[in-house]
Amino acid sequence: MSITNNTKYQQCNKCVMDTTGNHEIIFDDKGICNYCYEYESKSKTRLISSENREAELSKIVSKIKSSNYNNEYDCLIGVSGGVDSTYTAYLVKKLGLRPLAVHFDNGWNSELSVHNIQKTLDTLDIDLYTYVVDWEEFRDLQIAFLKSSTPDGEIPSDHAITATLYMIASKFGIKHIISGNNFKYEGVMPRLWAYGHIDWKYIKSIKKKFGKKKQKSYPYLTIKKFIWYTIIKKIKMISILNYIDYDKSEAMNILTDKLGWEYYGGKHYESNYTKYYQGVILPKKFGIDKRKLHYSASILSGQISREDALKELKKEIYPEEQLKIDNEYVINKLNLSKESFESIMKLKPKVFLNYPNNYKLHSFLKKILKFLRNKKLYYN
Repeated sequence: MSITNNTKYQQCNKCVMDTTGNHEIIFDDKGICNYCYEYESKSKTRLISSENREAELSKIVSKIKSSNYNNEYDCLIGVSGGVDSTYTAYLVKKLGLRPLAVHFDNGWNSELSVHNIQKTLDTLDIDLYTYVVDWEEFRDLQIAFLKSSTPDGEIPSDHAITATLYMIASKFGIKHIISGNNFKYEGVMPRLWAYGHIDWKYIKSIKKKFGKKKQKSYPYLTIKKFIWYTIIKKIKMISILNYIDYDKSEAMNILTDKLGWEYYGGKHYESNYTKYYQGVILPKKFGIDKRKLHYSASILSGQISREDALKELKKEIYPEEQLKIDNEYVINKLNLSKESFESIMKLKPKVFLNYPNNYKLHSFLKKILKFLRNKKLYYN
């Protein structure tokens, strides 16, 4: 494959990824980008073929039931009120599992997400464990990431959610965490856009440089802790939506009809901060439109045509009438002045490589996980 790195504007001829806000994208002589090839390669181990799907899922369900036979709960699920986590809750109950639902409350829940969580768990008869992080500590960490001027400002939540799931699973003696992550819709991600989900060294370096408060209630996951949970405690994370023919539109219809679930308007928009960060901060400061990620993955998985994706991208990211309201809400909640927020927005964009991190070590560990997946020794 002949590859060139085009510094001028270019968009992939197969998906909708382009050079805007993305300096690492490369194209072959057919105008197809590296993310298309990466998706194709990873899908061979991350997605289960249709002929093996039912058998593989049956094996997993049987193992979950047998390994936690005497426990009140045989698995743990994370819930946010979004479509993926809600459908995961619906699916595990349909499979006859006994889940404990865990929610990480960072202070940014929308009223709709709270309603969706409560309605879902009441209808499905699932117990809920909510971990509430200290708001002052968490706000300080979010502001630190804003000051770091990297595009991965959602890492404080993403990392804490993962750490909380392992922590609660260990506390209740649960061996399986059922994740709502799914490769079909989330298999495209430039490394510079969102790094650090399990890199505590990186998060700690941002906190140390820009934060002011000690993190006493913030759940974190070091490499040692990860090894303890996964190797010693033998807790497995399973992306169960990879084992079914997951269609998000169909899932939303099922959730609406059976659970009274309500749509919130966008990917991860069940969080007020995520909605604002993805809809305002990323495109205005970094030139990043995260809709391209989800549409590109959907194109490559055959869920949407490229033509339809391009039409969707022409729609405004953030309704202008809502922008003024949310600008004031987010800035005030962060306890920032308009001037200080604007100065943060004007800072020169950076990436995680500008700060101490464990990227090389994590890259090595990913290669090991890939090998284990190929040998069927590790779940998705």
